[in-house]
Amino acid sequence: MTAARPRIAVIGAGMAGATCARRLADAGADVHLFDKSRGVGGRMATRRVCWADDAGVEHEAAFDHGAPCFSVHSAAFAKFVHIAVHDRALLPWKPKMADGSFVPLDGFESWVPSPDMPALCRRLTHGLPIQLGHAIDAIAVEPDGWRVQRSGEALGRPFSHVVLAMPPTQAANLLAPLQRDWAQRARQWPMLPCWTLIGVADRSGDPPAWDVAWPVSGPLAWVIRNECKPGRAWSPQQVHWVAHAKTAWSETHLEAPDDGVRAALLSALDAFLPQAPAWRFSQVHRWRYASVARPDASALEPFWFDPASGLGVCGDFLGGAGVEGAWSSGDALATRIAQACGLAAEPRRHPTQTTT
Repeated sequence: MTAARPRIAVIGAGMAGATCARRLADAGADVHLFDKSRGVGGRMATRRVCWADDAGVEHEAAFDHGAPCFSVHSAAFAKFVHIAVHDRALLPWKPKMADGSFVPLDGFESWVPSPDMPALCRRLTHGLPIQLGHAIDAIAVEPDGWRVQRSGEALGRPFSHVVLAMPPTQAANLLAPLQRDWAQRARQWPMLPCWTLIGVADRSGDPPAWDVAWPVSGPLAWVIRNECKPGRAWSPQQVHWVAHAKTAWSETHLEAPDDGVRAALLSALDAFLPQAPAWRFSQVHRWRYASVARPDASALEPFWFDPASGLGVCGDFLGGAGVEGAWSSGDALATRIAQACGLAAEPRRHPTQTTT
Protein backbone atom coordinates (compact mmCIF):
# COMPACT_ATOMS: atom_id res chain seq x y z
CA MET A 1 0.00 0.00 0.00
CA THR A 2 1.32 3.43 -0.96
CA ALA A 3 1.77 5.84 1.93
CA ALA A 4 -0.32 9.00 1.82
CA ARG A 5 1.44 12.14 0.65
CA PRO A 6 2.29 14.43 3.56
CA ARG A 7 -0.06 17.42 3.58
CA ILE A 8 1.93 20.48 4.63
CA ALA A 9 0.84 24.03 5.46
CA VAL A 10 3.43 26.76 4.93
CA ILE A 11 2.46 30.04 6.60
CA GLY A 12 4.31 32.92 5.00
CA ALA A 13 5.11 33.33 1.30
CA GLY A 14 8.28 35.37 1.45
CA MET A 15 11.56 33.92 0.22
CA ALA A 16 11.87 31.39 3.06
CA GLY A 17 8.30 30.13 2.77
CA ALA A 18 8.27 30.09 -1.03
CA THR A 19 11.55 28.15 -1.14
CA CYS A 20 10.43 25.65 1.48
CA ALA A 21 7.07 25.13 -0.22
CA ARG A 22 8.56 24.64 -3.69
CA ARG A 23 11.18 22.16 -2.56
CA LEU A 24 8.64 20.11 -0.59
CA ALA A 25 6.22 20.13 -3.51
CA ASP A 26 8.98 19.02 -5.87
CA ALA A 27 9.82 16.20 -3.45
CA GLY A 28 6.21 14.96 -3.63
CA ALA A 29 4.40 16.65 -0.71
CA ASP A 30 0.94 18.21 -0.93
CA VAL A 31 1.80 21.79 0.00
CA HIS A 32 -0.61 24.66 0.77
CA LEU A 33 0.58 28.24 1.28
CA PHE A 34 -0.98 31.00 3.37
CA ASP A 35 0.02 34.66 3.57
CA LYS A 36 -1.56 37.71 5.17
CA SER A 37 -0.57 39.99 2.31
CA ARG A 38 -2.23 40.46 -1.07
CA GLY A 39 0.79 38.99 -2.84
CA VAL A 40 3.84 36.85 -2.25
CA GLY A 41 7.39 38.06 -1.66
CA GLY A 42 7.37 39.47 1.86
CA ARG A 43 10.16 42.06 2.07
CA MET A 44 11.04 41.38 -1.57
CA ALA A 45 8.42 43.95 -2.44
CA THR A 46 7.47 46.33 -5.24
CA ARG A 47 4.79 48.98 -4.84
CA ARG A 48 2.81 50.20 -7.86
CA VAL A 49 1.22 53.63 -7.64
CA CYS A 50 -0.80 55.97 -9.82
CA TRP A 51 -0.24 59.73 -9.64
CA ALA A 52 -1.64 62.70 -11.55
CA ASP A 53 0.34 65.60 -13.00
CA ASP A 54 -0.73 69.26 -13.04
CA ALA A 55 -2.87 68.64 -16.12
CA GLY A 56 -4.70 65.81 -14.40
CA VAL A 57 -3.06 63.15 -16.56
CA GLU A 58 -2.52 59.93 -14.62
CA HIS A 59 0.81 58.14 -14.62
CA GLU A 60 1.87 54.78 -13.26
CA ALA A 61 5.09 54.10 -11.39
CA ALA A 62 6.65 51.17 -9.56
CA PHE A 63 9.16 51.20 -6.71
CA ASP A 64 11.17 48.37 -5.15
CA HIS A 65 10.50 49.62 -1.64
CA GLY A 66 11.70 46.57 0.28
CA ALA A 67 14.95 44.67 -0.26
CA PRO A 68 16.72 46.58 -3.06
CA CYS A 69 18.80 43.62 -4.31
CA PHE A 70 20.76 40.66 -2.99
CA SER A 71 24.18 39.06 -3.32
CA VAL A 72 25.47 35.48 -3.37
CA HIS A 73 27.89 33.88 -0.93
CA SER A 74 27.29 30.12 -0.70
CA ALA A 75 27.76 27.51 -3.41
CA ALA A 76 24.23 26.16 -2.89
CA PHE A 77 22.61 29.56 -3.37
CA ALA A 78 24.88 30.24 -6.34
CA LYS A 79 23.47 27.12 -8.02
CA PHE A 80 19.92 28.30 -7.42
CA VAL A 81 20.76 31.77 -8.76
CA HIS A 82 22.39 30.23 -11.85
CA ILE A 83 19.16 28.39 -12.66
CA ALA A 84 17.09 31.53 -12.12
CA VAL A 85 19.41 33.59 -14.32
CA HIS A 86 19.22 30.95 -17.05
CA ASP A 87 15.43 31.26 -16.94
CA ARG A 88 15.67 35.08 -17.01
CA ALA A 89 14.13 35.33 -13.57
CA LEU A 90 17.11 37.31 -12.26
CA LEU A 91 19.19 40.12 -13.75
CA PRO A 92 22.70 41.20 -12.67
CA TRP A 93 23.19 44.67 -11.22
CA LYS A 94 26.49 46.34 -10.39
CA PRO A 95 25.34 49.68 -9.01
CA LYS A 96 27.50 52.76 -9.28
CA MET A 97 27.88 54.28 -5.82
CA ALA A 98 27.87 57.98 -5.05
CA ASP A 99 31.23 59.42 -4.06
CA GLY A 100 31.74 59.58 -0.32
CA SER A 101 29.20 56.86 0.49
CA PHE A 102 29.57 55.30 3.92
CA VAL A 103 29.91 51.86 2.25
CA PRO A 104 31.39 51.96 -1.29
CA LEU A 105 29.93 49.14 -3.39
CA ASP A 106 31.22 49.99 -6.87
CA GLY A 107 31.64 46.80 -8.87
CA PHE A 108 29.73 44.80 -6.24
CA GLU A 109 27.73 42.13 -8.09
CA SER A 110 24.14 41.90 -6.97
CA TRP A 111 20.94 40.49 -8.40
CA VAL A 112 17.39 41.72 -8.85
CA PRO A 113 14.34 39.66 -9.86
CA SER A 114 12.60 40.63 -13.08
CA PRO A 115 10.25 42.36 -13.74
CA ASP A 116 9.81 43.21 -10.04
CA MET A 117 11.09 42.06 -6.66
CA PRO A 118 8.25 39.58 -5.84
CA ALA A 119 8.66 37.87 -9.23
CA LEU A 120 11.11 35.29 -7.89
CA CYS A 121 8.68 34.19 -5.18
CA ARG A 122 5.83 34.15 -7.71
CA ARG A 123 7.87 31.79 -9.85
CA LEU A 124 8.66 29.53 -6.90
CA THR A 125 5.02 29.33 -5.81
CA HIS A 126 3.59 28.99 -9.33
CA GLY A 127 1.01 26.20 -9.45
CA LEU A 128 0.85 25.72 -5.67
CA PRO A 129 -2.42 26.19 -3.76
CA ILE A 130 -2.13 29.54 -2.01
CA GLN A 131 -4.53 31.66 0.03
CA LEU A 132 -3.54 35.31 0.12
CA GLY A 133 -5.02 37.91 2.44
CA HIS A 134 -5.26 35.28 5.16
CA ALA A 135 -3.72 36.35 8.47
CA ILE A 136 -3.36 33.07 10.38
CA ASP A 137 -3.90 33.82 14.06
CA ALA A 138 -3.66 30.30 15.53
CA ILE A 139 -2.45 26.80 14.81
CA ALA A 140 -3.61 23.80 16.81
CA VAL A 141 -2.69 20.14 16.79
CA GLU A 142 -5.60 17.68 17.07
CA PRO A 143 -5.80 13.88 16.87
CA ASP A 144 -6.28 14.00 13.10
CA GLY A 145 -3.51 16.54 12.46
CA TRP A 146 -2.72 20.23 12.44
CA ARG A 147 -5.41 22.86 12.05
CA VAL A 148 -4.61 26.27 10.61
CA GLN A 149 -7.06 28.85 11.95
CA ARG A 150 -8.22 32.32 11.04
CA SER A 151 -10.58 34.15 13.39
CA GLY A 152 -11.38 30.86 15.11
CA GLU A 153 -12.22 29.05 11.86
CA ALA A 154 -10.13 26.14 10.59
CA LEU A 155 -9.00 26.53 6.98
CA GLY A 156 -9.22 23.33 4.99
CA ARG A 157 -8.55 19.77 6.03
CA PRO A 158 -5.97 18.83 8.68
CA PHE A 159 -2.27 18.96 7.84
CA SER A 160 0.47 16.52 8.80
CA HIS A 161 3.02 19.34 9.13
CA VAL A 162 3.02 23.11 9.63
CA VAL A 163 5.86 25.45 8.69
CA LEU A 164 6.04 28.99 10.06
CA ALA A 165 8.00 31.21 7.66
CA MET A 166 7.61 34.67 9.15
CA PRO A 167 9.44 37.22 11.33
CA PRO A 168 10.25 35.80 14.78
CA THR A 169 7.99 38.23 16.64
CA GLN A 170 5.00 37.02 14.64
CA ALA A 171 6.05 33.37 14.84
CA ALA A 172 6.28 33.64 18.64
CA ASN A 173 2.59 34.45 18.92
CA LEU A 174 1.64 31.23 17.11
CA LEU A 175 4.26 29.15 18.94
CA ALA A 176 3.43 30.26 22.48
CA PRO A 177 0.62 27.73 23.20
CA LEU A 178 2.54 24.86 21.58
CA GLN A 179 6.30 25.33 21.88
CA ARG A 180 6.94 27.69 24.77
CA ASP A 181 10.71 27.34 24.50
CA TRP A 182 10.68 28.22 20.80
CA ALA A 183 8.38 31.16 21.46
CA GLN A 184 10.71 32.53 24.12
CA ARG A 185 13.71 32.16 21.84
CA ALA A 186 11.88 33.81 18.96
CA ARG A 187 11.01 36.80 21.13
CA GLN A 188 14.69 37.26 21.90
CA TRP A 189 15.41 38.12 18.26
CA PRO A 190 15.09 41.89 17.96
CA MET A 191 13.47 42.95 14.72
CA LEU A 192 14.68 46.25 13.29
CA PRO A 193 12.25 48.69 11.65
CA CYS A 194 12.71 50.87 8.60
CA TRP A 195 10.78 53.82 7.24
CA THR A 196 10.97 53.99 3.44
CA LEU A 197 10.22 56.95 1.18
CA ILE A 198 9.21 56.52 -2.46
CA GLY A 199 8.82 59.45 -4.81
CA VAL A 200 8.58 60.76 -8.35
CA ALA A 201 10.50 63.95 -9.18
CA ASP A 202 10.98 65.91 -12.38
CA ARG A 203 14.15 65.13 -14.27
CA SER A 204 15.61 68.66 -14.38
CA GLY A 205 19.12 69.06 -15.67
CA ASP A 206 21.56 66.18 -15.36
CA PRO A 207 20.61 63.57 -12.75
CA PRO A 208 23.29 62.36 -10.33
CA ALA A 209 25.91 60.17 -11.98
CA TRP A 210 25.28 57.34 -9.54
CA ASP A 211 22.70 54.62 -8.92
CA VAL A 212 22.95 54.24 -5.15
CA ALA A 213 24.16 56.42 -2.28
CA TRP A 214 24.75 55.58 1.36
CA PRO A 215 24.88 58.96 3.14
CA VAL A 216 27.39 59.21 5.95
CA SER A 217 25.21 61.48 8.11
CA GLY A 218 21.54 62.29 8.48
CA PRO A 219 18.52 59.98 8.71
CA LEU A 220 18.95 58.28 5.32
CA ALA A 221 20.67 54.92 4.98
CA TRP A 222 20.09 54.06 1.31
CA VAL A 223 19.17 56.38 -1.56
CA ILE A 224 18.37 54.53 -4.79
CA ARG A 225 17.45 55.66 -8.28
CA ASN A 226 14.93 52.91 -8.92
CA GLU A 227 14.94 53.29 -12.70
CA CYS A 228 18.68 52.54 -12.76
CA LYS A 229 17.99 48.94 -11.77
CA PRO A 230 17.84 46.48 -14.67
CA GLY A 231 14.40 45.69 -16.01
CA ARG A 232 12.76 48.72 -14.39
CA ALA A 233 10.78 51.39 -16.22
CA TRP A 234 12.71 54.52 -17.19
CA SER A 235 11.13 57.90 -17.89
CA PRO A 236 12.77 60.81 -19.76
CA GLN A 237 10.71 63.23 -17.67
CA GLN A 238 10.94 61.82 -14.15
CA VAL A 239 13.30 60.15 -11.68
CA HIS A 240 11.93 57.44 -9.39
CA TRP A 241 13.52 57.62 -5.95
CA VAL A 242 13.58 55.11 -3.09
CA ALA A 243 15.13 56.18 0.22
CA HIS A 244 15.42 53.95 3.29
CA ALA A 245 15.88 55.57 6.69
CA LYS A 246 18.52 54.43 9.16
CA THR A 247 17.46 51.93 11.80
CA ALA A 248 17.99 54.29 14.76
CA TRP A 249 15.97 57.06 13.11
CA SER A 250 13.20 54.59 12.22
CA GLU A 251 13.07 53.30 15.79
CA THR A 252 12.80 56.84 17.17
CA HIS A 253 9.98 57.69 14.75
CA LEU A 254 8.35 54.25 14.67
CA GLU A 255 4.89 55.47 15.70
CA ALA A 256 5.10 58.91 14.10
CA PRO A 257 2.33 59.90 11.64
CA ASP A 258 3.01 59.18 7.98
CA ASP A 259 2.81 62.85 6.98
CA GLY A 260 5.47 63.90 9.48
CA VAL A 261 7.80 61.07 8.45
CA ARG A 262 7.30 61.84 4.77
CA ALA A 263 8.09 65.53 5.30
CA ALA A 264 11.22 64.72 7.29
CA LEU A 265 12.58 62.23 4.77
CA LEU A 266 11.79 64.49 1.82
CA SER A 267 13.68 67.30 3.54
CA ALA A 268 16.63 65.00 4.20
CA LEU A 269 16.71 63.83 0.58
CA ASP A 270 16.43 67.39 -0.72
CA ALA A 271 19.39 68.37 1.43
CA PHE A 272 21.46 65.39 0.31
CA LEU A 273 20.97 65.78 -3.44
CA PRO A 274 22.96 68.43 -5.33
CA GLN A 275 19.72 70.05 -6.44
CA ALA A 276 16.41 69.73 -4.58
CA PRO A 277 13.97 67.86 -6.86
CA ALA A 278 10.56 69.12 -7.94
CA TRP A 279 8.42 66.40 -6.39
CA ARG A 280 5.36 65.11 -8.24
CA PHE A 281 4.48 62.26 -5.89
CA SER A 282 5.76 60.92 -2.60
CA GLN A 283 4.68 58.32 -0.05
CA VAL A 284 6.16 56.46 2.91
CA HIS A 285 5.94 52.86 4.06
CA ARG A 286 6.80 51.59 7.51
CA TRP A 287 8.52 48.23 7.67
CA ARG A 288 8.01 47.27 11.30
CA TYR A 289 9.97 44.05 10.74
CA ALA A 290 12.54 45.10 8.14
CA SER A 291 15.59 43.14 9.29
CA VAL A 292 17.02 41.14 12.16
CA ALA A 293 19.82 42.11 14.51
CA ARG A 294 22.45 39.47 13.82
CA PRO A 295 23.89 37.44 16.72
CA ASP A 296 27.13 35.47 16.72
CA ALA A 297 26.98 33.60 13.40
CA SER A 298 28.45 30.48 15.01
CA ALA A 299 25.35 30.20 17.19
CA LEU A 300 22.91 30.18 14.28
CA GLU A 301 20.58 27.25 13.61
CA PRO A 302 19.28 27.10 10.04
CA PHE A 303 15.78 26.10 11.16
CA TRP A 304 13.73 24.63 13.99
CA PHE A 305 11.92 21.33 13.51
CA ASP A 306 10.12 18.91 15.80
CA PRO A 307 9.72 15.61 13.92
CA ALA A 308 7.37 14.22 16.57
CA SER A 309 4.75 16.91 16.03
CA GLY A 310 5.60 17.99 12.48
CA LEU A 311 6.10 21.67 13.38
CA GLY A 312 8.87 23.67 11.75
CA VAL A 313 10.14 27.26 11.65
CA CYS A 314 12.34 28.93 9.05
CA GLY A 315 13.34 32.45 8.05
CA ASP A 316 16.27 34.80 7.62
CA PHE A 317 16.54 35.21 11.39
CA LEU A 318 17.71 31.59 11.46
CA GLY A 319 19.40 31.08 8.09
CA GLY A 320 21.34 34.33 8.00
CA ALA A 321 20.72 37.88 6.89
CA GLY A 322 18.85 38.84 3.75
CA VAL A 323 17.46 36.95 0.79
CA GLU A 324 20.17 34.29 0.80
CA GLY A 325 19.61 33.65 4.50
CA ALA A 326 15.87 33.23 3.96
CA TRP A 327 16.46 30.89 1.01
CA SER A 328 19.02 28.83 2.95
CA SER A 329 16.69 28.40 5.93
CA GLY A 330 13.67 27.42 3.84
CA ASP A 331 15.72 25.03 1.73
CA ALA A 332 17.32 23.37 4.76
CA LEU A 333 14.01 22.91 6.58
CA ALA A 334 12.38 21.43 3.47
CA THR A 335 15.24 18.95 3.14
CA ARG A 336 14.80 17.89 6.78
CA ILE A 337 11.02 17.48 6.48
CA ALA A 338 11.41 15.52 3.24
CA GLN A 339 13.84 13.17 4.96
CA ALA A 340 11.47 12.72 7.92
CA CYS A 341 8.62 11.89 5.53
CA GLY A 342 10.67 9.53 3.37
CA LEU A 343 10.32 11.75 0.31
CA ALA A 344 12.78 12.12 -2.55
CA ALA A 345 16.18 13.22 -1.24
CA GLU A 346 16.87 15.25 -4.39
CA PRO A 347 13.98 17.39 -5.60
CA ARG A 348 13.28 18.09 -9.24
CA ARG A 349 14.56 21.28 -10.80
CA HIS A 350 12.87 24.40 -9.46
CA PRO A 351 10.37 25.59 -12.07
CA THR A 352 10.76 29.28 -12.78
CA GLN A 353 7.76 29.91 -14.99
CA THR A 354 5.43 32.64 -13.82
CA THR A 355 1.94 33.89 -14.41
CA THR A 356 1.15 37.19 -16.04
